[in-house]
Amino acid sequence: MTDQDRVEAYATAIFETAEAEGALDAVEDELFRFARVLEGSDDLRMALTDAATPIERRMAVVEQLLGGRAHQVTASFVLFVVGAGRARDLPAIADALVGKAASQRESAIAEVRSAIALDDAQQERVAQALSNATGQQISVKVVVDPTVMGGLVARIGDTVIDGTVRHRLEELKERI
Repeated sequence: MTDQDRVEAYATAIFETAEAEGALDAVEDELFRFARVLEGSDDLRMALTDAATPIERRMAVVEQLLGGRAHQVTASFVLFVVGAGRARDLPAIADALVGKAASQRESAIAEVRSAIALDDAQQERVAQALSNATGQQISVKVVVDPTVMGGLVARIGDTVIDGTVRHRLEELKERI
């Protein structure tokens, strides 16, 4: 079995389990956020992927992070993947899960980076604006990124829409 096949199998399993539990939206969102945190933290990535770290310690880290804060399906799945020694695959699994869920909803996914968390109303306005701009139904996944000084950066597939203050200042600088 190739790594991509394994990722797809895990994504399908979590998709079907979350859907059966009626928790697909929550699990999709939590797994997406966990994967982004994992990608952004060298310490966390090392703690969960280092073969020299005892499996009990890796599992304890996941329990500390997700225990009582995430849906049981999310926590159990992350524990299973980490226990199987596949923590490196979590971002790819999360992306595949998000893709499956978007496909079921007949929508595209926009990964939106913002310096601050967006509330539901703001996310809805961003989704509507991106839907109008692209002509597609859009589901928004927000990543809080402190390097974004103001505004938003949205990525839909290969398309990037940069509405950050930094980008606008660069455009203004070029015009002057």
